[in-house]
Amino acid sequence: MRFLSRTLATAAIAALAAIALATAPALAGTGMPSPWQMNLQGAATPVADFIHWFHDWLNIIIFAVTLFVLALLVYVIFRFNEKANPVPSKTTHNALLEVCWTVVPVLILVVIAIPSFRLLKLQLEVPKADMTIKVTGKQWYWSYEYAQDKGNFGFDSLMLDEKARAEAIASNKIAAAEAPRLLAVDNEAVVPVGKIVRIQVTGADVIHKFTVPSFGIKIDAIPGRLNETWFQAEREGIYYGQCSFICGQNHAFMPIAFRVVSQERYAAWLNEAKQKFANAEDAGSKFAAASK
Repeated sequence: MRFLSRTLATAAIAALAAIALATAPALAGTGMPSPWQMNLQGAATPVADFIHWFHDWLNIIIFAVTLFVLALLVYVIFRFNEKANPVPSKTTHNALLEVCWTVVPVLILVVIAIPSFRLLKLQLEVPKADMTIKVTGKQWYWSYEYAQDKGNFGFDSLMLDEKARAEAIASNKIAAAEAPRLLAVDNEAVVPVGKIVRIQVTGADVIHKFTVPSFGIKIDAIPGRLNETWFQAEREGIYYGQCSFICGQNHAFMPIAFRVVSQERYAAWLNEAKQKFANAEDAGSKFAAASK
């Protein structure tokens, strides 16, 4: 009895802790992971909204099926045990039951399939884009190319180590709340809010996977192949992701960072980036030429 009471008390404490965690605002973090997170990151695009709805809808179906099977098992255990049913049934065929356990699962799969196909269509059919960014996965960082908006520039985005991250926070280059460990980068990709952004993804060496949870995008970066996806960020902020395909020694240290800003701030950043990264490319090409 003492063991049973202790077990029940432990279970009650665990249940209360789970309820407290489920109601904690940190669980609904958007753009980056939250401590003790047990759910999906907050959605910031129409695709991510659909993914979240589909996830919740599937959980409802799973929960209903589980309860039904549990109730059926409990009924069979008590109704057809040896004591309650000393003379066992010799039924070998029941047409109604066989039709039900064939038709009902098919109907459940249809209910799941219809929104699933709609989600796939939404993800895979890239609408007319307002801008295009080409992303190249490398060992172990990402390169971004802005070919539109009269940009014609590109840059590499590498993870900040602890020292560089502390310096960036101390110099107010980035807010501490927006610079999580192992996710903050030296150069963020910047896009305007509300615009449809087409992402073209490839790899330079091995297969990587470009993933940003709050945008609902996850696509392979394969050498020699150009894959496409898209997003339309609905609110400003910074949104992080990571390579989610084991690609080598530093796979865990190649984060993705998108900063979503207003159109005015984007135009200002674009003018600044043209100068900054064009000069960096010129310097790099001059150095390469001099070293030959």
